[in-house]
Amino acid sequence: MNISKLGYALLTLLARGEFSGYDLARQMSEPIGFFWTARHSQIYPELAKMEEQGLLVVQRVEQHDRPDKKLYSITETGREALRQWVTEPIGPPVERSELVLKAYAIWQADPEQALRLFREQEAYHAAKLAQYEKEWFELKANTSAGLRVDDPCFADYITLWRGVDFERGYVEWCHWIAEQFERHLQEKKQKDEKDEKV
Repeated sequence: MNISKLGYALLTLLARGEFSGYDLARQMSEPIGFFWTARHSQIYPELAKMEEQGLLVVQRVEQHDRPDKKLYSITETGREALRQWVTEPIGPPVERSELVLKAYAIWQADPEQALRLFREQEAYHAAKLAQYEKEWFELKANTSAGLRVDDPCFADYITLWRGVDFERGYVEWCHWIAEQFERHLQEKKQKDEKDEKV
């Protein structure tokens, strides 16, 4: 059976409950959006393919004021495929970050624009960090009795933990780079002022 990574992402959501296509698309932006995303246009064809493969079933729910709603549920075949996939070895990750690529060429940039770029990115990642930390601490408080590895809360906890560490690292990195450009600009300003006096 040929299941795409998006298919497995959808199965991980459906293993937690029954969802409409709209709900699955929303779940792709939160809670798993920080590590896996997909567009609506990708999700619906994938769901149709997975239904054909017997990985999920669709229940049509009549709605009087809107078109009928489709609710997707994972099948036992889908659960078995997910169980097998989840512990398969993975290859080395393919990292593609536009910001890191720009950082590699940042020595060519106008220092003021570079400073602005990294301050903006610092603020963006700080906001994400605050969001993830809030969710993580709430989850910690609600699971004070402990986590069981066979509970979805355990998966929520460890993925949020990874998100917190990731965003914390980005905030620190962007902050340090911005400080270097601030220092450079301050030194340049002092030098220019000194040269004017001569």
